[in-house]
Amino acid sequence: MLGTLTSRPDGRWELRYVRTLPHPPERVWSALTEDEELAAWFPSTIEGERKAGASLTFRFDGEGAEPQTGEMLACEPPRLLELTWGGDVLRFELTPVDGGTELVLVDTFDEHGKAARDGAGWHECLDRLPAVLAGEPPPLDWGVRWKEVHPRYVDAFGPEASSIGPPEGHEPG
Repeated sequence: MLGTLTSRPDGRWELRYVRTLPHPPERVWSALTEDEELAAWFPSTIEGERKAGASLTFRFDGEGAEPQTGEMLACEPPRLLELTWGGDVLRFELTPVDGGTELVLVDTFDEHGKAARDGAGWHECLDRLPAVLAGEPPPLDWGVRWKEVHPRYVDAFGPEASSIGPPEGHEPG
């Protein structure tokens, strides 16, 4: 289930993912907002209040990357979480469905060239989420799944969407 890439009328790009999870929205919401659970599947910490208008700081432990700042745009438990993350806007929508929750993640960004890189990144994150929801550790170390799916994103999105290379530590080896 690769994410889809679309261009927007305003010149920005959207990566969109849809996952059906066998847990109620409240449980998925917890994994989106609770620090301990977030750390197992999201690429950074999120410091700041979970309320619209709150300033956020994102720290990337162990990567040596500088913290990024953002803002909470919307926080409507347990159905909508939207925030800026660097120059991106991340939107998580939770909808109850029979037997669980449909999670839609939309990442809106400016640079077309990073679509394959970030597409594989969000794919890896979302592949880690079911284990977290089940109370288990993710089955693979960070970067393993990214390396598996990145070539598929390059093929699907094309060379223009693949001009910005892999993040540090994710280079093919």
